[in-house]
Amino acid sequence: MQVEFRTHPSRYRHWRLSIDGPIATVAMDVDEHGGLVPGYELMLNSYDLAVDIELYDAVQRLRFEHPEVGAVVMTSAKERIFSSGANIRMLAAAPHTWKVNFCKFTNETRNGIEDASAHSGQTWIAAVNGTASGGGYELALACEHIMLVDDRSSMVSLPELPLLGVLPGTGGLTRLVDKRHVRRDLADYFTTKADGVGGRRAVAWRLIDEAVPRTQWASTVDARAAQLAARSARPAGAGIELAELEKTRTDDTIAYRHVRAVLDHDRGCAEITVSGPACAPPADAAGLHEQGVAFWTLAMTRELDDLILDLRTNETELGTWLLRTSGDPALVLAHDALLLDNGADWLSNEIMLYLKRTLKRLDVTSRSILALIEPGSCFAGSLLELALAADRSYHLFGLFEDGPAGTSPAAVTVGPMNLGALPMGNDLTRLQTRFFGDPEALAAAEAAVDMPLEAEAAERLGLVTFTPDDIDWAEEVRIAVEERASFSPDALTGMEANYRFAGPETIETKIFGRLSAWQNWIFHRPNASGPDGALRKFGTGQRADFDRRRV
Repeated sequence: MQVEFRTHPSRYRHWRLSIDGPIATVAMDVDEHGGLVPGYELMLNSYDLAVDIELYDAVQRLRFEHPEVGAVVMTSAKERIFSSGANIRMLAAAPHTWKVNFCKFTNETRNGIEDASAHSGQTWIAAVNGTASGGGYELALACEHIMLVDDRSSMVSLPELPLLGVLPGTGGLTRLVDKRHVRRDLADYFTTKADGVGGRRAVAWRLIDEAVPRTQWASTVDARAAQLAARSARPAGAGIELAELEKTRTDDTIAYRHVRAVLDHDRGCAEITVSGPACAPPADAAGLHEQGVAFWTLAMTRELDDLILDLRTNETELGTWLLRTSGDPALVLAHDALLLDNGADWLSNEIMLYLKRTLKRLDVTSRSILALIEPGSCFAGSLLELALAADRSYHLFGLFEDGPAGTSPAAVTVGPMNLGALPMGNDLTRLQTRFFGDPEALAAAEAAVDMPLEAEAAERLGLVTFTPDDIDWAEEVRIAVEERASFSPDALTGMEANYRFAGPETIETKIFGRLSAWQNWIFHRPNASGPDGALRKFGTGQRADFDRRRV
């Protein structure tokens, strides 16, 4: 089954999106029979990937289509239940890879909500109008402000440990202690108490921000949303419509206007080419708004985002991605300059934030990534980030003997966009991460801004890994791909996740480190997924049979 990530509010089955001036409401109303695959019912606002795909779409549309919105209220359209979290039947029946990819995508969506509150002036409020358990409470944790109805029955809980033998899979534990600053001892008690905590105790423990009596619920939610919306500097003008991406997919290709992937199942790799802009950018922010969704950086980012999600979910055996670019580096840098020069403009800001999030999605993808820098490429500025995100890069020295006449040697160009606008999950730029602990090398690379660097100069500055010539090029790339295909995918995932994020640990690196390693391991263990494990025994009235040895 091919999973499709493109959708539209007119096709939503699980969410109701409404706009009232500066306040938007995203109401969860899960269709019990709307699961992505048969075999389970999405009762009590439980969710699967289909529900989160719609939420991700809503987050994106609110940011781009509704600049007038300064506050978003996430709530439930069902009585006395906010969300019971990820559907247990779905998790119990799903293959291991599906579980992990599901958790990763849901977490990235929550990161996008947090990014909107932190950087877009669009503050998210969780109006928890009933019990929120597991992933349901994690939805609330992604919001800037959490309100819980105080009716003696509504609780928040993270019951995965006592009930399912797993962890809160989308960052619940990390957000408790790092984001909400819940004390360790209280977090320990809370996450082992399946029925949760509510009312004044939940406020005192920082699990929520306020508990509101049901009689005052509607008026208090309205007042809080208006208060937070008033803080926003987003303009009241019209947004831009995120028209559905034009996409062609076959068994061996995925093609958009600016991004194309060739799927080589025999070699276990996907060859991805990102095309640079075909013409100069508009002269100013007004021209940017006029182009809207057709503006190259936004169009390319949307396509790359969709491609990453498609490959990650539907092509799990293509373990190596080869990244190429094509086009004029000067035009890439010109588009970057327009965005950077107009950073105070809401649309320019949103485009750069979206590019940042998409590159982060690439960083946490468990695929080996190799960048191939060849004549005709445009690894400059924002597109140089693709090469810097790669696990290694190959930069052709000179030209291909049989290449077209008049071609210049390949070059890479550090641009202003590489110097701070697109940080990784560790809050460092990819250059800072690459040269962590080596300030002289970092300074030298940053000093080369706007200078096209051919292979020898790029290697000297440490911007590329290898610089084979035409004689060795094909053989070195072939060996690298075949070597990668011969290794254990599990070991590669662990290795890549360890070295991609040098330097300080942040909430994001903690979440994805635990998700890629600990949760991955716990999901695979018999205590969770075995025939007598907690996931399979849940709801049967039988207790799980745990292997009691600590590992």
